[in-house]
Amino acid sequence: MLVSVPAETRPGERRVALTPDAVALLVGQGHDVCVESGAGQGLLAGDDDYRAAGADVRSGDVLGGADLVLHVRPLLPGQVARLRVGAVTVGFVTGPGELDGIRALQAAGVTALAMELVPRISRAQSMDALTSQALVAGYRCALEAAMRLPRFFPLFMTAAGTIAPARVLVLGAGVAGLQAIATARRLGAVVEAYDVRPSSADEVRSMGARFLELGLDAVEGAGGYARELSQDRAVRQQQALAPHVARSDVLITTAAVPGRPAPLLVTRDMLAGMPRGSVAVDLAAESGGNIEGAIPGQETTVDGVRLYGMADAASAMPVDASRLYAKNVTNLLALALTPEGFVLDLEDAVLDGACIVHDGVVRHAPTAALLEA
Repeated sequence: MLVSVPAETRPGERRVALTPDAVALLVGQGHDVCVESGAGQGLLAGDDDYRAAGADVRSGDVLGGADLVLHVRPLLPGQVARLRVGAVTVGFVTGPGELDGIRALQAAGVTALAMELVPRISRAQSMDALTSQALVAGYRCALEAAMRLPRFFPLFMTAAGTIAPARVLVLGAGVAGLQAIATARRLGAVVEAYDVRPSSADEVRSMGARFLELGLDAVEGAGGYARELSQDRAVRQQQALAPHVARSDVLITTAAVPGRPAPLLVTRDMLAGMPRGSVAVDLAAESGGNIEGAIPGQETTVDGVRLYGMADAASAMPVDASRLYAKNVTNLLALALTPEGFVLDLEDAVLDGACIVHDGVVRHAPTAALLEA
């Protein structure tokens, strides 16, 4: 098969779908790999590195004639238009404002596997790109907060006096939140965390943080994800969180609900109650924001509190993010890629769950409903 890897074109995106090591793996299996010139710049891999791995490096269009296209961010309609009928794409597909791209995939007669739809089951852990990229994003959030806080994270006992550790509050204890907790703890902060899913409590404690018990009803969706709260419960949650936010030096929010805008956890009034010079970092800024007023990629000030909305969080660390993502992709391909071609077995739970478009049909029910609406 001809496997093509285009350079990512979205502003701020520095990752690449295949590393040279991953290219060598596919070439060793007998496939031809074509990589667009410059695709590995963010990875610090030059064209010669890809050539040494066995890739054909080309300038310009690498999509026309490809049997399999590997990408990170969703393909744009113009890119989809260059694909041949029957081609297969693998990468992130859904997201705010991506419906036109999905319509284009449907109309082009291609099969699309969405990395964000890989089921969270034991057999698919090595293919779970949401998890690998969330790990990178959570780590980056803690660093962004530490760089902005005008004081130390750790405790210091010196001849000139004792400096108390910073107090960090993390809202959302999924993969990103847990990595933010772990990183803040490594930096020496005292960390508290909260998640609507009671199953997160033990994971938070295992990281050395204190889990907040707010006395609210448990909320957990399918597959261990959080689900959307009712308006009344969301307000009660904000009221219960307010005193904990007010006593924190750093607030990091990472909460997300699949297929929905990010839940609003912290209002501007809550943020204004934090000590002056405090820092808030919102990982969910691109999907609506957990903190009122967070703007993706920008820092604003709310009554002396620095509020930073994360944008392209995983792309901020493209070397390791790309390595993890490429491994996720090649592990998924191992289920379907044979020397004779790509065999889509929809009886396989992983391939069935990841396949969002096939034979002109959008197979992911929430996405199909959005298209109809």
